[in-house]
Amino acid sequence: MYQRGARMWPDDAELLINYANVLLRQVRNAEALPLFERVCALRPEKAVCWLMLSQCCYLITKNEQGFRAAEKAAELATDVYEKSAALTQKAIHRREMGQVKQAVQDSIDAIALTPREPSNHTNRLLFMLADPDADATSLATAAREYAAVFEPPLKPSWPSFSERNRDPWRKLRIGFLSPDFRVHSVMYFMEGVLAQLDRRQFEVYAFYLFPKSDYITTRVERHADHFIRIAGLDAKKQAQTIQDHGIDILIDLAGHTGHNGLMAMAHKAAPIQATWIGFPGTTGLSAMDYLITDDMTDPPGVEWQYSERLFRMPTRLCVYRPMSRNPLWRYQPIYLVRPSPAVGNGYITFGSCNNLGKITDTVLSTWAEILRRVPGSKLLIEGKNLDNPDFARAYMARCNSLGLDADRVELVALSSSNQYLTYHRIDIALDPFPLNGGTTSMDVLWMGVPLVALAGSSFKSRLTAGILLHLGRPEWLAQTQRAYVDIAVHLAQDANSLNATRMNLRQELEESVLMREDVFCSAFGEGLRTMWLQWLAQEVHPGDTEEQHAAQIEVMQEYLGSMPPEWEAPPVPGVGLGPGNRVTLHEAHARLEASLARAKEVPTDTVTETGQIENRRWYNVTELAEMVLCAVPHDPVALTCLAEVELAHGHTDFAVTYLRYATQAMR
Repeated sequence: MYQRGARMWPDDAELLINYANVLLRQVRNAEALPLFERVCALRPEKAVCWLMLSQCCYLITKNEQGFRAAEKAAELATDVYEKSAALTQKAIHRREMGQVKQAVQDSIDAIALTPREPSNHTNRLLFMLADPDADATSLATAAREYAAVFEPPLKPSWPSFSERNRDPWRKLRIGFLSPDFRVHSVMYFMEGVLAQLDRRQFEVYAFYLFPKSDYITTRVERHADHFIRIAGLDAKKQAQTIQDHGIDILIDLAGHTGHNGLMAMAHKAAPIQATWIGFPGTTGLSAMDYLITDDMTDPPGVEWQYSERLFRMPTRLCVYRPMSRNPLWRYQPIYLVRPSPAVGNGYITFGSCNNLGKITDTVLSTWAEILRRVPGSKLLIEGKNLDNPDFARAYMARCNSLGLDADRVELVALSSSNQYLTYHRIDIALDPFPLNGGTTSMDVLWMGVPLVALAGSSFKSRLTAGILLHLGRPEWLAQTQRAYVDIAVHLAQDANSLNATRMNLRQELEESVLMREDVFCSAFGEGLRTMWLQWLAQEVHPGDTEEQHAAQIEVMQEYLGSMPPEWEAPPVPGVGLGPGNRVTLHEAHARLEASLARAKEVPTDTVTETGQIENRRWYNVTELAEMVLCAVPHDPVALTCLAEVELAHGHTDFAVTYLRYATQAMR
């Protein structure tokens, strides 16, 4: 109706802004942008018009335009709410443009104006991660200040969960709370857990906090036993929805990031609550019982940094799966590891593909020192907004001012179509600090590129330390900036050795705990059960003294004696074929083989001149094989069926690649 109205009254500012807001709520920002621009032209004196334009620009990465709109809104603001909103918008765009300190200050100023607006606290904490002056103490203080504002009024209403079934070995309801069940870095670490968490012990619920879905959301709907959308509810109703489903352990996957569910968890939506993956630091909430980590990312002695109890996994804190956006691309020849470019180029290319907000002046100066010590070497930096000529020129000028020669620096615009391919151009990856790479660190190693990192003293600065130590590559991990430079320089001295390392690194990574989903899911399941037994023991012997802890441990030992013996055997893998439709891997294989047999009945004259098969039966084979591989990567039956599809299409190179992976999986 708004669309029709906008055609009839194209100069009605009120109609246009309402129409644009509807689009914005549906995350259709690109469609909303020209409407907000028109509204600003019609009502240039109204701060709210510029605020909405600025908000619209963020998700479509028009950060300079968004920042200018926020500045205009700040000039026109007439009350504290408009002033606060303008600061919020300035902050989020500054962060994307690498102006981290200013973004933090804008967030602090916004909190001073509207202290009970949660997003300002979230922005402050999120942006502090990349601020080199924000140490573990200041992060913990900011998180506790957030909790002090929002938790006290809610605590008197926390449920007791006294009615909860206290059977230590019953099937538990595990809720994962996230805005990121979509194209997002979180899914590189979550899909395997959603797909293969032991269904004998756990029933998996996914509570979705983002207003828009995509094709990855559809995959999550298949993996989870229950998929529940709660984006349109306020925090109290979100918490009530979670309670109504009887969730035993609720796991936050966002922390202090956009669209998070921390306010729902502040209502104590489940008896046991944990935070994991989404944010490298404390939430500050006393309602959050655990933070899931490991002893290399969070070594002993850092407990004071957290309001949560640290639950240290025996593996790394999470498990990585590449190619979340396009799972079958994992097997395409173009993504196979290639020789180090230095072998052909005759010079070393260092590189970074991280968020530009993580690359501080100190980091750039350190990289300049590496280039000075490695004659002829170059530096590739990939990032958002570098396709904007003005932004790229300004960024290059910044690099020059910090000692990086323009003729030795290549700026590459971030593009999803280039994901992983840019690493073919890099010999040695350089990790930023104090906020390390997360998904990017795993991506670069999977593509065979050695990674130099600096270990810090808190979660945000030990993300890559945890990766390299679990990989068994401590020689790439520095304890000082000087050592960081030395390691990079040493790696650059021998291109042949660098190449040999590169060609073996993917296998090294895939065989490690960093990518062994079976190992991780088993350990994660044991962790969830331990949390449950601990909660039961605390109910029997409440308190926090040494004597009470001893009594709790004794109760847990009694529980362990009654564990179902059949759980000692590994679970049978399952495959989600659709929402609520989960079958065993054996059943999925039978369906896949039957689908392939039907496809082979298609006569060869259905193949077009371009090698494409038009009959839907072949597409069915590919779709079902992809479902299997999204649940169980490297499944040899699914890979063999895909090889048959590619052979029928005349794509011999793809078929051979699939068969090679299938053969490796059967060893």
